Amino acid sequence: MPAQWTADIIGQMHLNCITFKELAKEVGWHEKYLSAVMNGHRNPKDAKNKLTAALDQLIAKRKE
Repeated sequence: MPAQWTADIIGQMHLNCITFKELAKEVGWHEKYLSAVMNGHRNPKDAKNKLTAALDQLIAKRKE
């Protein structure tokens, strides 16, 4: 089962119209790997912090 923080990230992605492709590119991962992480199939070290930081950067770019 995916961690709760993944739902928070997906929610922010929807609210800010950010795609998996955009987030994967920002964090430097393949889309399929990002999907595996978000679905709880992979658990890389510090994933929550990396994805949150990448998402924050994308949101900031959109607001410029």
